[in-house]
Amino acid sequence: MSYSLLCLIGVIAMASATTYYKETFDSLDNWVASNAKSDEGKNGKFVLSAGKFFADADKDKGMQTSQDARFYFTSSKIEPEFSNEGKDLVVQFSVKHEQNIDCGGGYIKIFPAGLDQATFNGDTDYNIMFGPDICGNTKRVHVIFNYKGENKLIKETIACKSDELTHVYTLILKSDNTYEVRIDGEKKSDGKLEDQWDMLAPKEIKDPAESKPADWVDEEMIDDPEDVKPAGYDDILEFIADPDAEKPDDWDEEDDGEWDAPEIQNPEYEGEWYAKQIDNPDYKGQWEHPMIANPDFEADDNLYLFKSNAFVGFDLWQVKSGTIFDNIIVTDSVEEAEQFMADTFDATKAGEAKAKEEQEAADRVEAEAASEAASDDDEDDYEDEDDEADHDEL
Repeated sequence: MSYSLLCLIGVIAMASATTYYKETFDSLDNWVASNAKSDEGKNGKFVLSAGKFFADADKDKGMQTSQDARFYFTSSKIEPEFSNEGKDLVVQFSVKHEQNIDCGGGYIKIFPAGLDQATFNGDTDYNIMFGPDICGNTKRVHVIFNYKGENKLIKETIACKSDELTHVYTLILKSDNTYEVRIDGEKKSDGKLEDQWDMLAPKEIKDPAESKPADWVDEEMIDDPEDVKPAGYDDILEFIADPDAEKPDDWDEEDDGEWDAPEIQNPEYEGEWYAKQIDNPDYKGQWEHPMIANPDFEADDNLYLFKSNAFVGFDLWQVKSGTIFDNIIVTDSVEEAEQFMADTFDATKAGEAKAKEEQEAADRVEAEAASEAASDDDEDDYEDEDDEADHDEL
């Protein structure tokens, strides 16, 4: 196939793609903060910011958590509401933990219609929860789907990024009941939904009518009946008086009591006796429970399906604030998401690391200058004290 034809196919695929939602955070006008936790004074505020270091001050602006030890609830409407029936669903966004996060979420949620944006909280039903979560040594990507009213977490542990730079998280939910998770465009996990989520009952179960026979022998080794413990074996003490020890010359039995030599490990002691092990002539192997088809198993071709997708939102707890979310896209096209990432993240990645290095260098210079100034102040104070002392002597 020619390169021109491949390009043409790509253009046609993107032309037929549907982008349900896209957010580059030129403002926060599309977002509605929930008042959940506000009566407790624990509701944090999102602000628009590019952070402390960035490639482009305008293009790298995102929605940033701004207060420590707070809950964050905000959502934005997807218009029109859509179903992913018969289509792939791609959810992609960027996360920048520039505060060197120690405990806090960085995941996005997709909600069905009916969400009360003014009151939603951590107990509000959602379709999908996806993104990084960090707390202590736990650093993983959550992928949770709501299936028949229950939230199902992926079995696999997918490591997330925990540095201070921007990273892009992509979830691809396919209509053939498979999935893929990418970080910065690199595949980290993929497979069948039924394998990685406990959505369906098992296809097979242990036959309840069968049990291990009472005379089944599953001990592979047994004690050698001809191996007998030697006579007097148990009479050998573990510790004995040190035969080389001598009573100190200054020992006074009237004051110090009767002298006893210190004990040492008995070189003849061999520990508890055990008979030698031999192969069990009656061993039948490990008994395996017969399996039968599970009568409760029911296949579902629509594990992937969410008929109503109407809001994107964030529901987070952060001990240390400063996370920046940016460049959200919800689409039915992997190619569209890839292009969006190329248009946004690639430029950010190229300049952000350099900006961070420059910022850290400037911070070091400022810290050194502050330290020198403090040292000079201490020296001046010391000289002032000497001058006062000299004056007092005069």
